[in-house]
Amino acid sequence: MQPITITKSNFETEVTKSEKPVLLDFWAPWCGPCEAIAPSIDEIAQEVPHIKVGKINVDDDPELAAAFGAMSIPLLAFVKDGAVVNQILGAVPKEKILQIIE
Repeated sequence: MQPITITKSNFETEVTKSEKPVLLDFWAPWCGPCEAIAPSIDEIAQEVPHIKVGKINVDDDPELAAAFGAMSIPLLAFVKDGAVVNQILGAVPKEKILQIIE
């Protein structure tokens, strides 16, 4: 499965009411570290079927970024039952990302 684009219009359906836990990737097209971890995010979306992976462009949806306190990017937030249970800030190896979703 590919990561889905999360916006304020689909946030409630795709994240808050999701039956699966959701890994959110807060990113921007001008962010080098965001581009560096993008392949890992895509791989996780395909390899880990028990979660949903969503990408939030902070330029397009600054309200969502603010709601999660995303002052720096990349920010990864792992959401279960509508609540953030773990976060990682910065470009980290895929193995580190996998640790927060277990």
